[in-house]
Amino acid sequence: MQVEPQIKFRNMEPSDAVETAIRDKVAKLEKYYDQVVACHVVVEAPHQHQHQGKLYSVHIDITLPQGKVVVSRDPQKDHSHEDVYVAVRDAFDAAYRQLEDYQRRQRGDVKGHSQPK
Repeated sequence: MQVEPQIKFRNMEPSDAVETAIRDKVAKLEKYYDQVVACHVVVEAPHQHQHQGKLYSVHIDITLPQGKVVVSRDPQKDHSHEDVYVAVRDAFDAAYRQLEDYQRRQRGDVKGHSQPK
């Protein structure tokens, strides 16, 4: 990666453990796809309900040489995102899938729809 990953926390206290987990995930992303130029991760605890814990959302912006991959995992219906580590894991899993799709498009492996006659 050309730029150090940027990690921000909103509406919550910064956590060294969460930051370390995110840096590990970013390192795995780089091993999977070595053309990552920059990565910006925002972990946010936007909702504070009385009867349930905070539902964390994770947003990842990955800059690539010929484009950008943006992942946003909002926890509106997924109560497993009360655990920040689960929210981070789910967001990075989605990022891996989007990078796979990006690679397929770059290689031309994605078939186009045929035009009706």
